[in-house]
Amino acid sequence: MASKESAVLGEMYKTWVATMAERPDMTMEETRRMFEHWGDVTAEPGDVDYIEVVANGVPCLWAKPKDGNESRALLCAHGGGYLVGSRYSHRKMFAHIAKAVGCPALIVDYRRSPEHLHPIPVNDCTDAYEWLLKQGIKPEHIAFTGDSAGGALAITTVLCARDRGLPLPVASMPISPWTDMEITGSTVTTNEAKDHFVKRAVIEHMSAGFLGEGGNRKDPLATPLYADLSSLPPFYVQVGGDETLLDDSRRFVEKVRQAGGEVKFDIYPEMQHVFHFLAGTAPEADKAIADQAAWVKPKLGL
Repeated sequence: MASKESAVLGEMYKTWVATMAERPDMTMEETRRMFEHWGDVTAEPGDVDYIEVVANGVPCLWAKPKDGNESRALLCAHGGGYLVGSRYSHRKMFAHIAKAVGCPALIVDYRRSPEHLHPIPVNDCTDAYEWLLKQGIKPEHIAFTGDSAGGALAITTVLCARDRGLPLPVASMPISPWTDMEITGSTVTTNEAKDHFVKRAVIEHMSAGFLGEGGNRKDPLATPLYADLSSLPPFYVQVGGDETLLDDSRRFVEKVRQAGGEVKFDIYPEMQHVFHFLAGTAPEADKAIADQAAWVKPKLGL
């Protein structure tokens, strides 16, 4: 049974959906301002320094835990359907992950749609990864993570790095990844009533904004279900049981396994989209982050 503390996220999502329904004329600036409050449900992790940096021309934010091993790094991509969210809305969540793992996290503020269409976000994340490598951090000491659209970027940045001929990171940990721009997962329908945020209409709106008119929904760097997933680093996918994007995770995991890859997959019952935002306030989020750390630390040599 879900903890009472976990209900806070669902209530926030309900408020946002109601606000957007009541105000269909909301500007993008107003919408983005609302989503900057995502981190309001996250406890301040403490003992973390935040440092703004420009990585290969891409604005980023370091979240550096006290006594973290600075020869290792996490590359983090925020969610928000490629339209909203930022390094600031997600800083506390990624800082909790960085503290649990014991190394700094570089949170990428990639350019967002609709002003900047696909593939700009994945290129920005790959540019930031290339910058990390140029800082002398070895690829076997770098892992990726991200949530929702950022969960997709935790996959597609690996693919883009491979396309560029870059050495690949040691692992990737997509959280509630959005892997299907065609919106064909069965849970988009079966979990519609339980997911308090990611409704079909929301997915349609965000995918159209991301791809632009006539965009290719089967592009592997937008829908990684169509990608060649062979010879990639290990993945650890986490998702909530009440999410409409549950099938996006399931099918990606199946595709990795079919390609002969290593993947760990955990479904957290009754949890909402990116319940990790409840870090420090709900036991389910703290457990999921502890699970991530236990999985990735040996891979990073920590």
